[in-house]
Amino acid sequence: MPEVFFFKLTLILYAVSTVGFFIYFYTLRPEALKGARWVFLSGFVTHTLSLLLRLKALKAPPVTSFHEATSFLAWAVVGVYFFLAYRGPKVYTLGTFLAPLVLFLMIASAISPATILPLPPALRSFWLPIHATISLISYAFFLVSAVAGLMYLIQERQVKRKTLGGIFRRLPPLESLDRLNELCLKYGFPLLTLGIITGALWAEEAWGSYWSWDPKETWSLILWFIYAALLHERLIVGWRGRRAALMALLGFVVWIISFFVVNLFLSGLHTYGKWT
Repeated sequence: MPEVFFFKLTLILYAVSTVGFFIYFYTLRPEALKGARWVFLSGFVTHTLSLLLRLKALKAPPVTSFHEATSFLAWAVVGVYFFLAYRGPKVYTLGTFLAPLVLFLMIASAISPATILPLPPALRSFWLPIHATISLISYAFFLVSAVAGLMYLIQERQVKRKTLGGIFRRLPPLESLDRLNELCLKYGFPLLTLGIITGALWAEEAWGSYWSWDPKETWSLILWFIYAALLHERLIVGWRGRRAALMALLGFVVWIISFFVVNLFLSGLHTYGKWT
């Protein structure tokens, strides 16, 4: 199937780009960065083709199973990477930390069942492409935010210890990483809010209730409160730097529970997200 071919090709290209980003991190040679980015972009293109072919076969957005949602999320993370490369601060080594995460998501998607099954009645709604894609794109921004937070903490540790060696020279200034974290929050939080609202509207249409405290809904709400608190502290209190980075990583931990643990191991109205 063409879709499978492009998916496998994408996986290979993301793996090659991951190696390329690590080569750049080690050598700091501009041609290594340029090569890694071009391969990453090529993977994004083939990934787009794979998703479009999946959409054609499924006759619905490719976000209705764990395989599809994880693949779409990886695609969204790469898209956010290039968007922020254009709109955000110049963080050249971001790909070194982000590409392995994208590769992990693709591997998780590759080893999960990819069989195309008829959509459950609850998913046959125009809310599906709206709610699911918005939510997954918001997750992509938060994953980049978590990566930026991790890089911030590593760089801050170098500065405090005054060990201004190889890693210090390879990581961007703390201000750039904090700005990237803030930018991801400003884009991701409104999308997450919209995703929860559209999900509630969809739930009312499908099950007759806007909110049922389903495990997925509950953990999504916890995630929303974490980022709402972070946004409040940034805008009102003036949080910057270490605290914001730690909150971004806390959000990442909650996201892991929401996306992997809840989808794969807990039962509820979102059982269509399970492995099988």
